[in-house]
Amino acid sequence: MPLSIKTKLSLIMSISVLFILLLNIALNFYTTQENLRQDSETKMTVAATQIAITVEQTEYSFKYVDTIFSDLLWVAAVNAAKSLDSDYRNITNEELVGLSQELGVDHISLLIELDDDIVVARSTEAEEIGLSTRTWGYWYTAFQELFKYKEVRSVREGQREENFWSGPFDSSTARPEFIDKWGYYYDGKRNYIIDPYIRSTSIKDFVKITSPDVVVEKTIQSNPHILEVTGINPVTFGNIYMRQDGSDLIHSKLGNRPIRFGSYNYGSLKEDKQAVQKSISTGENVVFVSTINGKKVMKSFIPIVIENKPPYAISVVMDYEGVSSVLREQMISLVAISLVLLEIVILGSYIVAGYFTRPIQAILRTVNDVADGNFQPRLEITSRDELGQLSGRINAMTRNLGHYTSQLKQMVDENQSVKEYLESIINQTADAIHTTDMDGTVTSVNKAFEQLYGWKSHEVLGRKLDMIPLEIQQEENERRKRLLAGERLASVETIRLCKDGNLIEVSISTSPILDEEGNITSMVSVSRDVTERNRMEELLRRSEKLTTVGQLAAGVAHEIRNPLTTLRGFLQLQQQTHKVKPDHISLMLSELDRINLIVSEFLILAKPQAVQFLNRDLRLIMNDVISLLDSQAHLYGIEFRLYDKTENKAWVHCEENQLKQVFINVLKNAVEAMPDGGYVTIEISRPQPDQIAVKIIDKGKGIPEELMAHVGEPFITNKEAGTGLGLMVSQRIIQGHQGIFEIESEEGKGTTVTILLPSAEK
Repeated sequence: MPLSIKTKLSLIMSISVLFILLLNIALNFYTTQENLRQDSETKMTVAATQIAITVEQTEYSFKYVDTIFSDLLWVAAVNAAKSLDSDYRNITNEELVGLSQELGVDHISLLIELDDDIVVARSTEAEEIGLSTRTWGYWYTAFQELFKYKEVRSVREGQREENFWSGPFDSSTARPEFIDKWGYYYDGKRNYIIDPYIRSTSIKDFVKITSPDVVVEKTIQSNPHILEVTGINPVTFGNIYMRQDGSDLIHSKLGNRPIRFGSYNYGSLKEDKQAVQKSISTGENVVFVSTINGKKVMKSFIPIVIENKPPYAISVVMDYEGVSSVLREQMISLVAISLVLLEIVILGSYIVAGYFTRPIQAILRTVNDVADGNFQPRLEITSRDELGQLSGRINAMTRNLGHYTSQLKQMVDENQSVKEYLESIINQTADAIHTTDMDGTVTSVNKAFEQLYGWKSHEVLGRKLDMIPLEIQQEENERRKRLLAGERLASVETIRLCKDGNLIEVSISTSPILDEEGNITSMVSVSRDVTERNRMEELLRRSEKLTTVGQLAAGVAHEIRNPLTTLRGFLQLQQQTHKVKPDHISLMLSELDRINLIVSEFLILAKPQAVQFLNRDLRLIMNDVISLLDSQAHLYGIEFRLYDKTENKAWVHCEENQLKQVFINVLKNAVEAMPDGGYVTIEISRPQPDQIAVKIIDKGKGIPEELMAHVGEPFITNKEAGTGLGLMVSQRIIQGHQGIFEIESEEGKGTTVTILLPSAEK
């Protein structure tokens, strides 16, 4: 059963108050928690600072004792030099044992220099013999400088004397459980470094006394909530050799061990390493809460920066139970008070909700009538408050809904009619229409598609059709890419596969369908069968060829009839007079030559010529033609001017003799058009990267306007002895080379012939 408005209103008010109370509890919780955390963080920072100060103070005492032992080792090394042979090969380990006891040191080692290392050759301690020092960092540098300069120059650590250097206190490499103090002496008079070192409880006890571990223990004892304090070396902490307990067999020296002091029992290596790096890089404390070994703890990483010394971090781990206990006590009291307030609010809200819901009941009844389609009832307005205004707006809404409903019904009827009309047009059109989504799946087809390709709509809907033959698949893919790129493509004539596997010739126009945001959602293709049209065009082309042959034959017959009439007249005259005149014979021969010229040019047009297409430089072909016609041009007072505007060679794929014939025809026409002499301009250029252009420009008498429309037709010429077949032959040759032959002329000003040919790579 649905809840009433009265109940809902009461629930809303109660929930709102509950939300406010919960929000107040949450704010109190987080505020108290943050205050307690800040207080804990302050305590941890104070503890870390106290330990850092202690470390700083003990380092001064440490340096003092370090210097005392360094002097002791120097005296022992000088005395050992007096007793030992200059060649280490003459010294035995037993001899070194007796000498160490005599000098009052624990052990003595001898270091020798190899090509790429410095190793221990002799020692009173068997574990030291053969030990390499190449990986010892600045210690190895100090050894190298002792061998080279007899003194240590660049290493700042340790103490220096004449021919002597002593490193700081550190763990033994051969025996990491011991802390040693070493001295190194080399005076250049021997082939080894003398290394006396002390290992005794006095050194170990001193390191323990000066260690901050004592302060750490007292700090933990004075504050029971602090579980652990750890001094961390940020350079080696978290390296691949460090164990979970903080120990590290590789970095075991005092100066490079990951844990400088304290313990590492509450550790999480990955989180702690990130926290250490962050605190050192930012110089700020890093605090977070974590659960370690089943115990919830607060961890604080405090960066310690001391002038002229590398920084390190102190980690303080505090038990989170101290914070949690205080929070629990405060939350219990807040929840108790909130529950009492919530009960009071629930009772009061139910009473108030009943008062406000009475006018709403009347509004609900009216709205139910409107929902049932009855727009006549009207609400009675008894007040001017929000409910009264709502009643007025509902009355206005009812009137408008009645009006809009009648309009909407009319529009639905109109849309249905338009939809049926459009579907009728698409299904009745003769063009095949089909749509596909972006994956190529067919989403709709019309009846013309079914008739053209043979598939029924239920056979193709929801499927991808293999309509494109393999040989044109790549071409279709390129067109699709251009469409997806937003390019508008014209219709293209191509072939498609039908359901029965036959190929048909079609004209296809494909367009994208866009959504409201302009994105392509699908493709619509309109196909038209052009098989019959292409067949008719082929018949028309054949008919045009026959018409052209007829025109040529008629022209030849007309042109030949005139010289034949002349020949017949002279022959009849000679038959009657029985005399042969030389003048008549010359005229008859000239008429026969004219007949031969007409027949030869007709054969060039009608008879296929044997051709061989090769790549040739168009400039060389033009130079050959100019050389051939240059003498004849000079007789007319004509000069050829050639301008080469190509940067590289003008290669074209051509039949060289045919192009020469074209250039000869055009240049001869230019020469004959300039009876008063002058110059003919020849330009060779590259208007497009894949095109070569030849322009032949004369300043002759030009072509009359009435003849321009018929230029290239047989026997159309403005020359007395011309046939018009020369230009027709030239146009045919250029077309055979996939080129363009254009003529521009103005009577009295001259003619420009432009020949465009596709360029070819060498």
